[in-house]
Amino acid sequence: MPVKVGQPAPEFSVQAYDRAKDGTDAQFRTIKLSDFKGKWVCLFFYPLDFTFVCPTEIVSFNKALGDFNDRSCAVLTASTDSVYSHKGWCDAHDDLKGLKYPMLADTSHVLSQSYDVLDPNKGIAYRGVYLIDPQGVLRWMAVHDLSVGRNVDEVLRVLDALQTDKLCPCNWQKGESTLN
Repeated sequence: MPVKVGQPAPEFSVQAYDRAKDGTDAQFRTIKLSDFKGKWVCLFFYPLDFTFVCPTEIVSFNKALGDFNDRSCAVLTASTDSVYSHKGWCDAHDDLKGLKYPMLADTSHVLSQSYDVLDPNKGIAYRGVYLIDPQGVLRWMAVHDLSVGRNVDEVLRVLDALQTDKLCPCNWQKGESTLN
């Protein structure tokens, strides 16, 4: 069944590469969506490690991590690569050495299939981004082609709008009036 806004987000339990906050003692651990019950979750998929557009997005989300934390929103990223590939890429790429959120490994493709972003012919995920509310309900999603990076400010804008639980007009920004 395809993932749908307003429905429970697909549960998952996957291996993740998670660097320690100080960049040392990286670990591999199992992460489940249910681990974040009571918090918002921003889950975003990217195609592959060791590519060109992907690190720009991963670094941008990392730079905005404080903004997500201020909104009680955990950030997770996922690709069809292994935890070992994630670690190797972070160790080899200076901009990724300070990564402060987990990288999910979807080598079975179950996660990317359940979030409806898998390109089965290539075995990689499209650039999907999902906002999941504290009750585990999918509230917003966007999927981009492989060649187009996302706008982290737009993800934060939508998160802010969702968290008002009010009607927000086109181009609404935090602090502006809502429609009700």
